[in-house]
Amino acid sequence: MALRLYDIDSPNLLLERTYPSTCFSVDTGIYESVTHLDTTFGKGFYKEVFFDGIHIGYGHAQLFKRMRFRFESDFETVEMHFALKGNSQASGEMMPSGVNFETYQHNIIYGNSMCGQMDWGNQEFQLCEINLSPEFFKRFLPDDSKFFADFRNAIDRGKSGLLTNMHRRITHDMYQIINEIINCQRKGIFKKIFLEAKIMELLLLQLEQFQEEDFVAVSLKQADIDKIYAVREFLLKNMDTNSTLVNLAHLVGTNEFTLKKGFKELFGTTVFGFWHDAKMEHAKKLILDEDRTIGEVSDLVGYKNQRHFSEAFKRKFGIPPSKLKNTL
Repeated sequence: MALRLYDIDSPNLLLERTYPSTCFSVDTGIYESVTHLDTTFGKGFYKEVFFDGIHIGYGHAQLFKRMRFRFESDFETVEMHFALKGNSQASGEMMPSGVNFETYQHNIIYGNSMCGQMDWGNQEFQLCEINLSPEFFKRFLPDDSKFFADFRNAIDRGKSGLLTNMHRRITHDMYQIINEIINCQRKGIFKKIFLEAKIMELLLLQLEQFQEEDFVAVSLKQADIDKIYAVREFLLKNMDTNSTLVNLAHLVGTNEFTLKKGFKELFGTTVFGFWHDAKMEHAKKLILDEDRTIGEVSDLVGYKNQRHFSEAFKRKFGIPPSKLKNTL
């Protein structure tokens, strides 16, 4: 089982990743590896975790120039693909019309010994891909849906392709789960249990979103989408600050109305509803994983009054932060 990347203009092999078949078998250990990129055309890394028929890949790189290469694989897989940053285009014999992913998009791909060409732009590039064995994946497809039946039939025929030609937007809930998967610090069997549970949760969100019959494509312009995601990133990186809606809008060069409307359309919640939930989730992690005091956590998530923080935490989780560890 191997994946190979070649220079687009020559037969030179750029990268070869060989996976022992035992690594994709059930009841094996958990394997992890990191491939670092430090060349004239880019810097970054690609981290892989695989166990029990599941492969997780997470890559983050800054490309200094446009990258084009040929790829080929000799195995069969179903991939949950999440384009977190950057745009890519793939084409080949099994994808004559090409497959383009833009930032914040996801889809599910079935690949069977695929080969073709990949094109990455000069940009920051970040993706998460989770590969499942086809037999494992098919267990979770609804039996009473023609939409999913067509994809199941394509897998049974060995015909590579997408679950649907229209990608969906990555939701806030999906981002949260992806972040938990990427940053999981558990070890051994507990890591396997945690990752498999999170992957199933993420797959559930994907399948539910794909099944929505009233799906409507986002009405926002790409420039506005980029600005709204920039606000989201700012909020997550500045938990200890407080900003007004007007300040956040001006920060990214938009107006209050576009920010409010667009944030609700993309993430299904308000700007400050999102920020509040993110602060509480971060606070919970700080208490459990870093053994911080309640006063420290209150400051780190932007509360000047510890009592106000405790009240907000209790409204979110049903218990005060001081009692959190007693529930474990």
